[in-house]
Amino acid sequence: QVQLVESGGGLVQAGGSLRLSCAASGRTFSTYAIGWFRQAPGKEREFVASIIWSGGSTLYADSVKGRFTISRDNAKNTVYLRMNILKPEDAAVYYCAWGGTPTWRPPRTTDFYDYWGQGTQVTVSS
Repeated sequence: QVQLVESGGGLVQAGGSLRLSCAASGRTFSTYAIGWFRQAPGKEREFVASIIWSGGSTLYADSVKGRFTISRDNAKNTVYLRMNILKPEDAAVYYCAWGGTPTWRPPRTTDFYDYWGQGTQVTVSS
């Protein structure tokens, strides 16, 4: 079992920044990848970014490339999502997800991930 707790969401003006955190506990020694996804009302959950736990390789959705940065702190079992130049269309509930299947490529599909956090709300005012 793995537990994930997201934090750092909130209300920000367009152009502003936020940093989300995802703290993992439990069977974290078998972590292969952590991903961030988001879901806006009436829309499907979409991929935002992912990172390979051991090597640090990253992958981003085109819509956030150059604005968002995913990083990890292995000692704290925590993954971060730094979000800059936020746009109203970035508003959503953001979820982190944990995957324990061996892979060297940062995964972007929801079916790779085994555990999910409860989500944190990001609201961007225009």
